[in-house]
Amino acid sequence: MGNIESKDILHLYNQKYRYFQKEMNQRLRKYDLYASQWTILYCLDQSGPITQTDIWKYLNIEAPTVTRTLSRLEKNGWVERLPGQDKREKMIYLTEEAKTELPKIKRTMKQFDDDMLHRLDQGERKLLYQLLSKLTSEV
Repeated sequence: MGNIESKDILHLYNQKYRYFQKEMNQRLRKYDLYASQWTILYCLDQSGPITQTDIWKYLNIEAPTVTRTLSRLEKNGWVERLPGQDKREKMIYLTEEAKTELPKIKRTMKQFDDDMLHRLDQGERKLLYQLLSKLTSEV
């Protein structure tokens, strides 16, 4: 397999990422959701109510992007924004409707995960997880 250059690795990573996003969007379509919205719902499901700031920091997404995505989720009944302890702070909560729908969405996404990783055995999955965890923009 010869020498693999950094640009080749990152190009392949980018291609796979785009494929995963497209496939994820297709599967989430029946819930009227997109991958970017799912990442926020997943974050809230895992952590419980958190601030808008905590969401964009955790997901490493620009604050205006999170604000727009949360606005769409709120408009569609998935989340609600309530004042936090600091009046400038907004706490984000899953709605009761979202909590009801989440198990179905999680099953869909579990199937997505299984389908995308089916060619990897457990050792390869662990290695991939470790390698992806090492990638960072810090130098």
